[in-house]
Amino acid sequence: MARHLALIDELNDAVAYGSTERRGEVLARITDLFAFGATSYASEQILLFDDIFKRLVASIEVSARAALANRLATIPYAPPEISRTLASDEAIAVAGPMLEHFEALDGATLVEQARTKSQQHLLAISRRKLLDIAVTDVLVERGDKPVVLSMAANPGATFSDSGFTTLIKRTQGDDELAICVGLRRDIPRHHLLKLLACASHAVRAKLDSAHIMATAVIQSAVAEAANTIQSATGADSRNYLTACAHVGALYTAGNLDEGEVENFAKMGNFEETTAALAMLCDLPIEAVERAMVQDQPESVLIIAKAIGITWPTVKLILKLRAGEYGIGSHELEQCLGTFTRLKPATAQQVVEFQRKRAQNV
Repeated sequence: MARHLALIDELNDAVAYGSTERRGEVLARITDLFAFGATSYASEQILLFDDIFKRLVASIEVSARAALANRLATIPYAPPEISRTLASDEAIAVAGPMLEHFEALDGATLVEQARTKSQQHLLAISRRKLLDIAVTDVLVERGDKPVVLSMAANPGATFSDSGFTTLIKRTQGDDELAICVGLRRDIPRHHLLKLLACASHAVRAKLDSAHIMATAVIQSAVAEAANTIQSATGADSRNYLTACAHVGALYTAGNLDEGEVENFAKMGNFEETTAALAMLCDLPIEAVERAMVQDQPESVLIIAKAIGITWPTVKLILKLRAGEYGIGSHELEQCLGTFTRLKPATAQQVVEFQRKRAQNV
């Protein structure tokens, strides 16, 4: 107790007469004293330290406040008032450690900082070990891409249904975020299906490749998407509207032929290639896309044979649909064998059957 009283006298002198440097030195000593016995202090003693810290923090520079925040952020029983004060600091060097690491920070303070502070503050919050829906609801609305991406990758974050709705909207046109959200273990099935309905081929391929290690909901949803992806909304997506407009103009002008399909596939334009095949064989774009994303290539080979596309172009299409994972030489040889044996009349009959089936749906 005598040691505490001596420090309090020293504190009073430092606050009343000391320089900024002197107050920083006293703060460092008091911080050491608190850290040494934090787990054994009674509540009254913690409140005493709280008062001491607040008095000193009011008159010290940013670097000293940041040093205090870094020390207190890892102490579970840090004084509550000074913890909130540091977490609310405008300087990210001060607030960041508390917002990211101090587990005892109350929810109201977190929500208030999420609503009012900078993107750097929001990024620190997004990295917390646990995030409840009151906080994620704010972050998903206010946060920029790094914030939302960090939060989506955080397994300790919990999202409300409306939070997931906003997340799915923000994945459109952002493959990195779409993959991150799609791989969350807690994503509800209906939200995952919405994500997959608007996702690019690259995103669906990535999720499909990861489904072995994913939860059952992702496994079943990706499998379902491979068969019925975008059956109602695929042709209305932004990418397909643009692709269909481009391909449609070529078709109207009489310039849509194998050469254009070859160019689309060679350039990696999945949507344009799919739209071109659909237009050339007079099938709904959803049916052709299903063929393009299925594991087995037979449907693509049938479509290509039915419209008279030659093997070099078919080979480019097969490589396009395989994406970054590639297609092996052995599989290509098998595809070539199947394609060579397939008779045009047979392929045309299959396509005609699919065409009539689509008209009756």
